[in-house]
Formats: sequence, C-alpha cells, structure tokens
Amino acid sequence: MKRRTILVFIDGLGCGEPDPAVNPQYAYGGVFFRVPPPSNGVHEMPAGGWARSIDAVLGVDGVPQSATGQTTLLSGVNAQGVLGKHLTGFPNEVLRKILLEHSILKTLTDMGLQARFLNAFRPRFWELTRERQLTLSATTVANLAADLPFFTLDDVRAGRSIYQEFTNSELQQRGFDLESLAPEEAGRILARASGNLDFTLYEYFQSDKAGHSGDMDRSRAELAKLDAFLDALLQELAEDLARGTLVLVTSDHGNLEDGTTRRHTRNPVPLMGWGEGAREFLTPVTRLDEVAGAIVARHQSGVGRK
Repeated sequence: MKRRTILVFIDGLGCGEPDPAVNPQYAYGGVFFRVPPPSNGVHEMPAGGWARSIDAVLGVDGVPQSATGQTTLLSGVNAQGVLGKHLTGFPNEVLRKILLEHSILKTLTDMGLQARFLNAFRPRFWELTRERQLTLSATTVANLAADLPFFTLDDVRAGRSIYQEFTNSELQQRGFDLESLAPEEAGRILARASGNLDFTLYEYFQSDKAGHSGDMDRSRAELAKLDAFLDALLQELAEDLARGTLVLVTSDHGNLEDGTTRRHTRNPVPLMGWGEGAREFLTPVTRLDEVAGAIVARHQSGVGRK
C-alpha cells in the first residue's frame, strides 16, 4: 500500500484558550479549527482526526516568526536555535543554506519519491533570476532546493493547482482572468492534484494576515473558509484515508488564536492529522522541528509498498 502525505501549512495558527471572546477559533462557527488548548496529549478531532499542540518556540527567547518557523517546519532543523533568535519575513543566507540542504521536498525527491509544492505563482515570478527567487519565502526556497517545477496560473485554470488565496479573489483584483473558486472546490482540487504524488505541500498565509489585522470578523471569516476547504479535502479523500493517505495540518507560530494582540504569540501550534495511523504519527511529535523528520520516516518505512 502506497503511503501518501498531504501537508497543509496554515500560517499564524496557534493553540490558545477556548474563549470565544478573544479566540476566533472558538467563535467562527466551524469545527476543524476549534483546536485544543496547549496540552501534552493527543485529542480526538472531527471526521476521525487527531490533534496535539507542539512547541514552536524551541528554547529561543522572544516570539516565533515566519522565516525561522517555516524553515524549521520544512527542514527539520531548529532554525531559530541555529540563529539564536527568531527571524521575521523571508529566510536570510543562513536559513537559505539550511533549506537548500535539508528541504523536505529535496529529501523526499532524493529518495525517489514524487513530491510537489502545489501553490501556483503569478507570471512575474519567472521574470526573476534564480538568485532573486532564492530571496523569497521559505516554501519557495524549499522547492528550489529540490529543483522541482512551479505551478502557473494556467495550472489553476486547468484545476491542477491552487493559488495561495484559493478563492482567486486576490488574482482577480490584480487583473488576472480566473474564475472564482469556492473553498470547497479548492479543497477538492488539492485532493485530486495530490492523487499521483507521494508528498504534497500547500501553503496558506491569509490567516496570518488576518491575525495581524486585529479584525476579529476577518479572522473568523478566514477560519470559515479554511474549515470548508479542509472539510471538502477530507471528504474527497475519504476512501484514500483508509488506504495509506495522511493529511496533516500545522503552522509556524501562533497569531490568529489571540485577538487581544496583532502580533505573533509564544503559544504552541496545532498538529492535526487524518488518515490511518494519524494518532500514531502525532503521538511522538512534540516540537516543530520534529514534523519533517516524522514525515520522512513515514515514507522511508513505506518505500517499495504498492
């Protein structure tokens, strides 16, 4: 039985207190992002899933940030520990070196597995040199490290990929001719596009922008879209989840779960999983720098299976 992993990375999603007055995850009306507050255990989730909180601070003073947190998630290296601080924005030279050597996309590709970063990019991306592309997001660097192709807006039109804002409204505002996508259809596209792959990565960062806005209504709206997206993804994969497919959802740092601040938090982040063996996968993972290694180990044990 072939093992398949789909990693949905949602930026700025932490584990906060279950208070709907300050935590939109408990006030948006859905079910998948009512993540349990920080604890040491594994908790049941809707649709047969499991969730736990994992440490995103990793022993470094200060508040977790995107560049280090995403590098850690995508490499399995404690990037903030290497730097001795949390770094915001895009990876610097030290973090790029980590990703170029340890990107999970590179590691799995080098194992002979089919791995893809499913986010589509706008045409301007191909006007940049590789050197300039390497100064962009951690996910971009992770994909460049594996020498994998990037998806285009034509792939979005053909249903082979989705954009980082999966309804296409941002692209339409920029003047691109694309049809609107409901979150549910975007979830189904992700499910279908991952069908022949061993590992699929998808990044969503409008959640972090909503947290930074300080607008609780905006945060609840983002969570509602993500809830519908994840529900459709899981429904589309219902049969596959019993046959070796694992869907994982996690984040790089907290933010959205605390409406009293527009800044990131030191809260743990959720690690959620659906599929056969999800509970066993989650149980030993307690830190952000353990996620990539656990995924690689899962595929190492499944190499050669049909």
